[in-house]
Amino acid sequence: MSSAATTPPSVDRVDGFSRKSVRKAKQKRSQSSSQFRSQGKPIELTPLPLLKDVPAPEQPELFLKKLQQCCTIFDFMDTLSDLKMKEYKRSMLNELVDYVTVSRGYLTEQTYPEVVKMVSCNIFRTLPPSESNEFDPEEDEPTLEASWPHLQLVYEFFIRFLESQEFQPSIAKKYIDQKFVLQLLDLFDSEDPRERDYLKTVLHRIYGKFLGLRAFIRKQINNIFLRIINGFALPLKAEHKQFLVKVLIPLHTVRSLSLFHAQLAYCIVQFLEKDPTLTEPVIRGLLKFWPKTCSQKEVMFLGELEEILDVIEPTQFVKIQEPLFKQISKCVSSPHFQVSERALYYWNNEYIMSLIEENSSVILPIMFASLYRISKEHWNPAIVALVYNVLKAFMEMNSLLFDELTATYKSERQREKKKEKEREELWKKLEDLKLKRGICSDSVIPT
Repeated sequence: MSSAATTPPSVDRVDGFSRKSVRKAKQKRSQSSSQFRSQGKPIELTPLPLLKDVPAPEQPELFLKKLQQCCTIFDFMDTLSDLKMKEYKRSMLNELVDYVTVSRGYLTEQTYPEVVKMVSCNIFRTLPPSESNEFDPEEDEPTLEASWPHLQLVYEFFIRFLESQEFQPSIAKKYIDQKFVLQLLDLFDSEDPRERDYLKTVLHRIYGKFLGLRAFIRKQINNIFLRIINGFALPLKAEHKQFLVKVLIPLHTVRSLSLFHAQLAYCIVQFLEKDPTLTEPVIRGLLKFWPKTCSQKEVMFLGELEEILDVIEPTQFVKIQEPLFKQISKCVSSPHFQVSERALYYWNNEYIMSLIEENSSVILPIMFASLYRISKEHWNPAIVALVYNVLKAFMEMNSLLFDELTATYKSERQREKKKEKEREELWKKLEDLKLKRGICSDSVIPT
């Protein structure tokens, strides 16, 4: 079985054992973290037999010895040191990957701390500072981790360990804890795309296996998003904008939105403060994913939308005012009073009111019919009172247009009532006609 099955195919491998390939890696900006520095004298590992060559009862003990040997760290920036031992450790890691994939009965309680210790020794390290703040993943070659010949196999081993049918989270949670998760999340700063791909898989497996860590993982990812977005340099790069459109906005569709909505809304507003031209795609994205059947989520969306409108520029507001207020009009008309109330509170916001006033000729015709109808028909008196205040504000903004819309609305309502009356009369005539025909047919005497 291949031990590198999940290697990202789009990134070249780095062979740490030939001088030619190391020169190629340096052209791709090879990096090494602090713990891989040479320790001065050669490293010697004690040769151990293969697991398959010893009796089954002895394999668990030999497995632990191999784990302990694999805690030894080599310096891959020195291409000539410890070549034999590097190859021996690589071969041993390959063997461990295959062993945890196919073997049964090896996962004793004492195995868990040794596995976590070996993985921690290899992957948790101080990442080197970036060589350039202007790194562009679409243009520049990625910075590759020099120790990848060992590091890749460690990640592969850990994933197979987590996926094992014998894996018991109740035991492993003593060692794979919050501290472990924090160290794992710190590694996402690695510039090597292959490592980030493995980290994503490892974090996903931990999230699936350890229910007690899920809330903590979500919270820490929220914190990372906030830190990253606040640190974005201007102008925003294309991948940052894509992250907003392809990741953050679709996050509004998940059922558990209430758990992280405040942080998500903060991230969205931070993007808009850095680049106001993103306002239109953000608002259109929110309108696209607007909840249809969940009033609680509608209230959250309306709250977030108000935060966005608090920082929107007038030039951007003009671009989205029509679809935006068509949705607000629907919310105002909602039979759920909390949705209607939250939408009507927009008229208590001074900045939003100034935007509405500047564009009342567009917004008032969109909103008028809903507001007028609610003022006459809504079941909740508090909503009716809010609507009267909004209508009063519109009347003060643009009394001429308000009067025109009032007259038009009343005229249309009269026409609708007339049509309704005509339909009722027509149905009554049809009923009468049906009744007469029924009486006539009953009175006919068969011959």
